[in-house]
Amino acid sequence: MLKTLSLVLPVLLPSWRFFQTIEPSPRVQWTVLSKGGVALGDWQEFRPRPVAIPVVQMLCRLFWNARRNDALFVVSCAERIAENPTPHSINEITRRIRDDLEQGAANSHVSAAQFRLVFMSRDETGISQDILFLSNPFPVAGAAPR
Repeated sequence: MLKTLSLVLPVLLPSWRFFQTIEPSPRVQWTVLSKGGVALGDWQEFRPRPVAIPVVQMLCRLFWNARRNDALFVVSCAERIAENPTPHSINEITRRIRDDLEQGAANSHVSAAQFRLVFMSRDETGISQDILFLSNPFPVAGAAPR
């Protein structure tokens, strides 16, 4: 009887351990570059998560949340780049940043953009950033920093 219970109990009360360890994910940050290759602004987080979500929107997101699914794909690409950079993962992040920037207002001083992957960690002095990857500049038509 005890053996049967030990076999049935995990089925009735599953363990919610999906991962062996939980490690920080790299954050994707971007900046726009002038025609001379100089950064025109600070590095900004790509598609930051909202601070608060209204209840109605949260309920709608239970059934349809394409933007969050896309953000999870970007995180997956960033993790792959951190482990082993591949052109596919780099191109997917580049394409999404370019699309977001090209939907912004036009700015004649902007000719390119660049992204990087950073790990945020807490130490004795505060929060530090370790840059894991810095992309090559890529052309952007008519983008402006937001």
